[in-house]
Amino acid sequence: MRRTPPWERLTAEERAVLRQYRTPRQVQAWLRSLPYNWERQGPTLRTFRGVVRYGEAHCLEAVLAAAAVLDWHGYPPLVLDLESQDGLDHVVFVFQHSGRWGAVAKSRDAGLHGRRPVFRTLRDLAYSYVDPYVDGSGRIVGYGVADLDELVRVDWRLGEGHAWAVERALRRMPHRRLETSDRRHERVLRRYRRWLARGRPQDRRALRALYGPQVDSWW
Repeated sequence: MRRTPPWERLTAEERAVLRQYRTPRQVQAWLRSLPYNWERQGPTLRTFRGVVRYGEAHCLEAVLAAAAVLDWHGYPPLVLDLESQDGLDHVVFVFQHSGRWGAVAKSRDAGLHGRRPVFRTLRDLAYSYVDPYVDGSGRIVGYGVADLDELVRVDWRLGEGHAWAVERALRRMPHRRLETSDRRHERVLRRYRRWLARGRPQDRRALRALYGPQVDSWW
């Protein structure tokens, strides 16, 4: 059951965000414009309200913000949890357009932001994050999808506190195994280390040399 709050509960700043950002691509641009929340004062998991108030977001906070904004514009609050072998999962908001899946996300890493809606299945979408997740300890081993309104009872849209229940529920929910090649993993890891040694260039050409043509599906 959808729990979209009434317009009257929103602050003027929240209403302005909802009016300005109406599509996944627009929301992706908004999230990219926000500084990354490095949690220097301690761990946080802010709701959409908290993200607007503080003007910053980390991975999961960005997903909650995207889900809240796009829920107002007709998109169900679906999230994809990408399970990593080191326990540091990545989470993205997912949506469909013309029968294809795309994603909205924020990350410290260039390859872990959103995806254009070009993927036939959620598995294909999840697999698009496998190579960019290689960093020496991380490796995606599974994925799970959930509707936030069905996953938790906590108010992840406008709650004033931290939405830790969302993180716990995402970790506990069922995940499907995502098999990947050890050989491919090692090859990407070697390229990643060479990229680090060159100073982590972020231009499209450097990223395409690192990850190949899949970069063209990134937002």
